[in-house]
Amino acid sequence: MNDRRVPRWLKWAREIQSMSQTGLAYSLSEHDAERYRRLLRIAAEIVESHTGLAREGLVENFSAQPGYATVKVDVRGAVVRHGRILLVQERRDARWNMPGGWADVGEVPSDMVAREVLEESGFIVKPVKVVGVYDSNRSPSHLEFYHAYKIIFLCEITGGEARAGDETQSVGFFSFDDLPPLSAYRTTARHLNDVRSFAEDPSRPTVFD
Repeated sequence: MNDRRVPRWLKWAREIQSMSQTGLAYSLSEHDAERYRRLLRIAAEIVESHTGLAREGLVENFSAQPGYATVKVDVRGAVVRHGRILLVQERRDARWNMPGGWADVGEVPSDMVAREVLEESGFIVKPVKVVGVYDSNRSPSHLEFYHAYKIIFLCEITGGEARAGDETQSVGFFSFDDLPPLSAYRTTARHLNDVRSFAEDPSRPTVFD
């Protein structure tokens, strides 16, 4: 089901870009390939006209997405200790989020979230349950160009210590009632409300969009 929070121009640009990407992956002639490259440029023009982002940079980014177009996957580790949530502060925007990142090809999701938590926070964790699977289109505060699903794992600390990583500058545990400024497209109030509910009642069923 389409979500009304996504503006129509972004829906069109996404669909055109995905058709172009898939077409380039399977086209059998240079004539067809050139038509798909034109579609890619049209998608970039649509985004440029609504965001001010440079068209050539968009074309380069879109061209770097090979193969059949699919939804991207973001994994996050929810670590709760003594009723407080682990958050890391990103170097890029100085805002806070649960540790995690884009899924890598060939890596098991639970292994990847444990690695991301270690790299970004210094803690060794064991994923114990999936809190939820979320559609980025339903985030009310931020929209990315690429459609993405977010998987949040509830994790237990088994070792390590607080230590910032290459992409993070601070690590801390926060009360759910007194949170720092959040990085909206990485971690939202909805995500944290669900994590809090799971921490208080681990028998709750996984939530999903």
